[in-house]
Amino acid sequence: MSLISPRALLLDFGGVVVQTVHRAGWADDLAAEVCALLHRCGCTRLDTAAIRRDLLAGAAADSGWKNAMSRLPTPAELTPAMFWGDFVAVDWPPQARAIVTSQAWLLCRRMGELRSQRHARNGLADLLAWCGEQKLPVGIVSNALSGVVHRDWLAHAGLDRHFALQIYSDEVRIRKPHPDMIGIGCRSLGVSPDQVWYVGDNFDRDVVCGRRAGVGATILMTARDTYDRPYEVADEPDAVVADPADLLVLLKEAYV
Repeated sequence: MSLISPRALLLDFGGVVVQTVHRAGWADDLAAEVCALLHRCGCTRLDTAAIRRDLLAGAAADSGWKNAMSRLPTPAELTPAMFWGDFVAVDWPPQARAIVTSQAWLLCRRMGELRSQRHARNGLADLLAWCGEQKLPVGIVSNALSGVVHRDWLAHAGLDRHFALQIYSDEVRIRKPHPDMIGIGCRSLGVSPDQVWYVGDNFDRDVVCGRRAGVGATILMTARDTYDRPYEVADEPDAVVADPADLLVLLKEAYV
């Protein structure tokens, strides 16, 4: 199958721009910080072990919720207040639940910082440089409980200037595979979906989202969890690439 020459390139963040590696001790570190926050407010009924237990339970519930949302046609994003108030602190004393709910945005940001280490995927710099030379705008369209963590990483890595826009589900209140995640990016760049490539690393969120949005090409980039599917979906990508270096080869072929 020959692919269109795109007028814009939209990328997922985790698994495409970066490879993420979970830190084994993230729950211990965050539980200690939350415990200190509660104690500063005079709430001493929860210890670090209890907070850690409920953090891990909330994270597991969040993972299951995300899988379920991929079956909906237009899923909304979970808010930080819902994550902390309903998934983590649901059975905590009212004061403790109120504290973490009021600080939910900051706590989600901190969780994102502690939970994973991020490394640019192979060939990313060359891909972005080539797109810049071709005047091909590149945007990010990604699910995130705290998109600011991704923004911070890109700024720290000096890569944010290469992206025309960044769209994160927590900021627009919908999540992939809602087709308007891609639609917002296309409207922002002044292109129609059939003129763009969308690149993601998951079948149930990214490939399905690309198909629903009607993009010109849906590209699957393989990452650590790509084939650990929560369930099978009917949609298949137009092409499969190993990393940004492989994506660049595919782009150059489309421009010949």
